[in-house]
Amino acid sequence: MIIEPQGRLQRASLRARVTWLAAFCVAGAVALVSFGAYMIVRKNVYDALDESLRERAAAVVNGVAFSSDQVATYPAAFLAAGDVRMGLLTGSTGTLRYPQNSKEPPNASQAREVAQGVRSDYLWTDHKTDTRAIAVEYQNGTAIVIAQSLEPQRATLAKLSIVLLLIGGAGVLLAAIAGTAVARTGLRPVQRLTEATERVANTGDLTPIPVAGDDELARLTLSFNSMLGAVAESQERQRRLVADAGHELRTPLTSMRTNLELLLASERPDAPTLSEEDKREIQSDVRAQLDELTTLIGDLVELAREDAPQVVHEPVDLVEVVERALDRARRRASGDVTFDVRLQPWTLLGDSSALERAVLNLLDNAVKFSPSGSAVRLDLRQLGDGSAVVEIADAGPGIADADLPHVFERFYRSTEARTLPGSGLGLAIVKQVAQRHGGTATAGRAPEGGALFTLRLPGRP
Repeated sequence: MIIEPQGRLQRASLRARVTWLAAFCVAGAVALVSFGAYMIVRKNVYDALDESLRERAAAVVNGVAFSSDQVATYPAAFLAAGDVRMGLLTGSTGTLRYPQNSKEPPNASQAREVAQGVRSDYLWTDHKTDTRAIAVEYQNGTAIVIAQSLEPQRATLAKLSIVLLLIGGAGVLLAAIAGTAVARTGLRPVQRLTEATERVANTGDLTPIPVAGDDELARLTLSFNSMLGAVAESQERQRRLVADAGHELRTPLTSMRTNLELLLASERPDAPTLSEEDKREIQSDVRAQLDELTTLIGDLVELAREDAPQVVHEPVDLVEVVERALDRARRRASGDVTFDVRLQPWTLLGDSSALERAVLNLLDNAVKFSPSGSAVRLDLRQLGDGSAVVEIADAGPGIADADLPHVFERFYRSTEARTLPGSGLGLAIVKQVAQRHGGTATAGRAPEGGALFTLRLPGRP
């Protein structure tokens, strides 16, 4: 199976990718600089050679005149010493004469045009002899041809290529080493995050990671620590909920078990019998304990919905919600407790069932502490700042100053409330519903002397 290079790169570690990226970038830069330097030096070398050929041709043209016959007797040693080839080209016949015991210079059709006077000079590279040649117009229909070998220039450029290649390779190697060092240092916080994530997954340890610096990785570490803190807080809330729920469930379950065992024991032949009145009382206690357990379990389920959406985005008429909760509270109320109701229209986006549950909990709480013959005041009014409040006040004993900061805590019950039915979760549900809808829930004292609970919610008239 053939593995694509891109796939291999994607499967490589981040440190390896940073190293390869640094090496590739430096290699590209070195290659570009080396190519530019090579081309500049190459041009300068060949330009210098061309200028040297022009100077030599000019010296011959401006020197002592000689004929084609005299060229053969020109000292070949002088030409060999300078690695130069020279000849006299006749334009009419195309004959090229050159000194004896010397190498023949190259020839070209354009050089004959120079001898014929069509052009003044012609410069070219002859690949057969590996020379650079120039033809310059001379006299009497002739042209001087001078050529010089390209071997010294090619050797110089070859050495330059080797030097640039070595320097480039060293640069790429140093870049790879530097990239590895930078990646190891720069990615150390990421490695710590990875180790912390693995630690959390394997051990459940939510210890925060030490933060150093103020760069992007430090901010990422801070965000990760915030996430760990939120997870730790959620786990702590779950542990408290389970512990408190177990404590609250233990009492009614123990009482119910005692009553049931007493009923079962009375049915044995050798056991003392219970009167019908005692049986009715025990059965009534069992039904009350079942009702208490049902209410407690329902409240626990409502509070345990931590993963529920913050707000269900559907229009809710708060007046209808309050009226439904009021009807249910009236059916539950015992005695002659009345309700003084004043409602103003208000709508919001939210969960109508959760809002009804919150209002009903506040009404049940007010009825529970209201004396016989008193009235529970229920107001829904607008505040004019984009919010409305639901106020529920009773004429009961009120809330003690020591209890006010804790009334919305789970399973918290004041000393006076411990003798009354309830789970201690109703007000905690009210606070949770208010927060899910972007509002608040507060407790205080009512002008009537009892407790005043306020549910503030955003929305519009």
